[in-house]
Amino acid sequence: MFLDAIRALSAIPGVEKFELLKQTSRKNNYDYGLSMEFETAKAYEDYNQHPDHVAFVGTIWIQEVSDFLEIDYEPLS
Repeated sequence: MFLDAIRALSAIPGVEKFELLKQTSRKNNYDYGLSMEFETAKAYEDYNQHPDHVAFVGTIWIQEVSDFLEIDYEPLS
């Protein structure tokens, strides 16, 4: 159910190149990875404020996730 809720985030406008990944290496302690791209910083901000994302974080994420690493980055030109 948790992974299905994560997959539903891909329907939020602005989300591009959505990937839900299973960790296969023993180089870190995380089991899953979630990757998505956004065309612009505005699209990313809109995603963060979208009601579906806010609800997911408030009702599912904080209940299920004890530790995570968030990486926000932009391509080098």
